[in-house]
Amino acid sequence: MPPPSTPAPTPAPDLPARALDTTPENPWPVRLLSSKIEDYVSRMSPLWVEGQVVELNRRPGAGLQFMTLRDTDADMSLTVAMSTHVLAGHGDDVAPGAHVVVHARPGFWPRRGTLQLQAREIRAVGLGELLARIEHLRRVLAAEGLFDHDRKKPLPFLPGTVGLVCGRESKAEHDVVVNARERWPQVRFEIREVAVQGPSAVPQVSAAIAELDARPDVDVIVVARGGGAVEDLLPFSNETLVRAAAACSTPLVSAIGHETDAPLLDLVADYRASTPTDAARRIVPDVREERRGVALARERLRSAVRTRVDREQAGLDAFRSRPVLADPVTMIDRHEELVAHHLRMARRAFGDRVTAASAQVDRLAAQVRALSPAATLARGYAVVHGPDGHVVRRPDEVSVDDRLRLRLADGELTATVTAPAPGTAPPPTPKSKDRTTRTKGTRP
Repeated sequence: MPPPSTPAPTPAPDLPARALDTTPENPWPVRLLSSKIEDYVSRMSPLWVEGQVVELNRRPGAGLQFMTLRDTDADMSLTVAMSTHVLAGHGDDVAPGAHVVVHARPGFWPRRGTLQLQAREIRAVGLGELLARIEHLRRVLAAEGLFDHDRKKPLPFLPGTVGLVCGRESKAEHDVVVNARERWPQVRFEIREVAVQGPSAVPQVSAAIAELDARPDVDVIVVARGGGAVEDLLPFSNETLVRAAAACSTPLVSAIGHETDAPLLDLVADYRASTPTDAARRIVPDVREERRGVALARERLRSAVRTRVDREQAGLDAFRSRPVLADPVTMIDRHEELVAHHLRMARRAFGDRVTAASAQVDRLAAQVRALSPAATLARGYAVVHGPDGHVVRRPDEVSVDDRLRLRLADGELTATVTAPAPGTAPPPTPKSKDRTTRTKGTRP
C-alpha cells in the first residue's frame, strides 16, 4: 500500500522557496525537505525492476509482506512491500536467492525518511530464461574477443605464491590446498574466503580477484567452488565478474563445480580446471615426478657424456695406430723427395729453355750479319755518295770533276770524277736566263 500522504507544509514567508536559495542562516526544516521529496517521488511512474531476493519474511495473517530486493552486480538493495495476495500465488518460487521481476511504484515515507517499492505484481525468473540470458551474454563476450585463445596467459611452472578465492571453510579450499601441498610441500597460499553464491558473491569474488592481482608476489590465482545447482553457480556467469577476471593480469585458473559445469568464468580464465583437485594438480608440479625426471635426465646426460668420451677415445686410438703417427718423419720425407724432384725438373726445363733461346739468338744474329751492308763492304764493296750526299747507283748520275765520297768497310775515301764512263754522254749544260748566270755556270 502507498504511504499515507502528508499535507505539504506551507513554507513560512521568510523561508527560501528553492533548495538552491537555502543558506546556513536560513535553512529548510526537515519537514519541508521530506514533503518535497515525497511530492517528487509520488510523481514517478510504476516500473518493472529486476533483482535477487535476499530477505523474505512471510508473516501469516498480516496484510503486508516485506522483502529485500538486491542488485546482482552491485551492493545495492531496496525494500519492497506488497500485499499478501500478491505473494500468495507464487509459493516457493519467490524465496531468498530467487531472481524476480517486480512491477512496483516507488514510495517515500516521510516520517522514517525511507524509500521503498510498493509491489503490484511479482514474477519469478525461470531457469530457462536465466540460461538464455547467459547464452546471450556468452555470444556478446565472445564477439568482443574475451574468450580468444591468444589472450590466454601461460601458467608458471612453479609459482611462489598461489592466490586462492574460495568459500569460507569450503571443501574446494581443502581440495586445492591439500592436493597442492602433497605435490609440492613448499607452495604458499594467499587465501581469500568470500561468498561463492548468493547476491554477495559477485562483488566479493571480483574484489578478491582484484586484490590478489595487485599483489606482485602472487604468481597465479585460482577461483574454486564445489558443485551445486545451476542457480548456485549463476554468479560465475555474471558479466561483472567475468569482465573482472578478463581484466586480471595474473594468470587465472577457474575451478568451478564439477566437470560438467561450464560457467562463463571457465571461458575467460587462462586455464579451466574440471574440479578444484584438478586445479591443484595443474598449478604446481609433482615433486616426486620432477625428482624422478631430474634423476632420469642426469642418467641420460651421464650416458651421453660417457658415450661421447668413448667414441672420441676410439678415434684417438685409431689415429695413433696409423704409421704416419708412429713415424711422423715419413710424411715429411715423402714430401721432401717430391719437392726435390720438382726442383730438378724445373732446373732441367729452365736450362733447356735457355739453351734453345741462345741458339735462336745466334741464328738470328747470323741472319742479321748476312743481311747487313757492313758484311757486303767487308767483301770489298764500297758505297759511293754524290756531292749532295745521295747514293750513286748509275754513272750518269755524276759529272766530271764531281767530288765523291766512298764508304768502305773500314773507313771512307774521297774521289774526283775525271772522265765520264765509256758509253755515256756528258750531261747537258744547263741554260742560263741572263749573261751573269750563264758566265757563272761555265766550267774552267
